[in-house]
Amino acid sequence: MSTISATRTSIPTGTWNVDPVHSQVAFAVEYMVGTFRGSFSPVEGALTVTEDGTTELKGSASATSVKVQDENLVTHLLSPDFFDAERAPEITFTSTDVRRSGEEIEIDGDLSIRGTSQPVTLTGTVGEPAQDPFGGTRFWLKLETTIDRTQFGIDWNNPLPNGEPSLANDVTLTAELYLVQA
Repeated sequence: MSTISATRTSIPTGTWNVDPVHSQVAFAVEYMVGTFRGSFSPVEGALTVTEDGTTELKGSASATSVKVQDENLVTHLLSPDFFDAERAPEITFTSTDVRRSGEEIEIDGDLSIRGTSQPVTLTGTVGEPAQDPFGGTRFWLKLETTIDRTQFGIDWNNPLPNGEPSLANDVTLTAELYLVQA
């Protein structure tokens, strides 16, 4: 006896809004002898899938929504050394191509930080739509990419006594998005 299983290669049609209560966008960067982590909350966004399969993911977060363990560091992160929130208040992403194979998903797009846009590829997994207890339909995307922060004009560093930089250039970005059908 054989079992045939279908591999889904598309995303369900419609408009799917990011649920800001359950979604999170985070970052991690090596700092001295550990990893410095932070997140942005709330985040906004929508995934639109047309009948012909055209798919677009757009999202944004206010630079001032950055959250870190030590609130005293927020002022420095919002300064021109990092996000320069006064001149560039929004961090945005707009997809240019979306590919799905089973649970795997790749999303190419343009990420803008500090008013500088760079192409990135997000990779991750996608869940299947499910009914929620309130009569809605939702599914999730878990995405990740690594960027070089200096390509966005974030050049701040502080040398260690051995001459090495205290902050790495590579930053891992993760997005855990819960999407609700509009």
